[in-house]
Amino acid sequence: MISQSWRGTAQPVLPIHGPACENPVMARFVVAHGAWSAGWAWKKMHPLMAAAGHELFTPTWTGIGERQHLTGEHVNLSTHIADLVQHMETEDHSDAVLLAHSYGGMVATGALASIGDRVRQIIYLDAVVPEREQSMLDTADPHVRGALMRRVAESGSTSWLVPSNPLPPDTDDADLEWIASRRVEQPLGTFTEPCPFGVSQITFPKAYVYCLKIGPGDMFGRFAADARDSPDWTYREIDASHSPHITAPSELMEILEDLLV
Repeated sequence: MISQSWRGTAQPVLPIHGPACENPVMARFVVAHGAWSAGWAWKKMHPLMAAAGHELFTPTWTGIGERQHLTGEHVNLSTHIADLVQHMETEDHSDAVLLAHSYGGMVATGALASIGDRVRQIIYLDAVVPEREQSMLDTADPHVRGALMRRVAESGSTSWLVPSNPLPPDTDDADLEWIASRRVEQPLGTFTEPCPFGVSQITFPKAYVYCLKIGPGDMFGRFAADARDSPDWTYREIDASHSPHITAPSELMEILEDLLV
């Protein structure tokens, strides 16, 4: 099924014909994207979602992506949580599947204090899974925290902008060229502000997808291990690096459909 939405009003979901009808579960996915990224990074997933009869929404956070012109030292985690809440309310989403990638786990979890009644499940994709009052840096080991702060100090930029991590080595040349001009520095406050909501407060189904091609300073292995060992989670793995929506979109699509409840 396919629907369109504009000016904050969700239009009726309409049946479609063809192979997509073989999938009995149609879903509305809302992405909480990762650091230094934006909605543009999910372009490979749009045709796959449409072919399967799903909707995909990819809002961008203030200060990055096409909203880079709004950056400033004032931008923090609360700003990005408000971005997601406003998107969910303006689009009048309900029964949504929240897909949180990387840093987006902070944004999605924090937003659930306001939008929990609009979400049917949350899928963390190689993402940070905070407890209440944890910042993203609180969840990282000292080595990762130190490396991030050194990049800030050595960047020659302002003291409140964080340069992006290097891209995974399996990113092909065409994608590297596409991504390079679009990844921008991100305000430090998005990494240091505590999350106002925690994973322990989530009452609906949650899943974790762990990317097995691990880069240096893996921040996500411990969250994956917690999910794998808990009966409260559904756990999957993907043989891809940290951004499978770019490097392995078809494989990611297959896993996402398998996880739908």
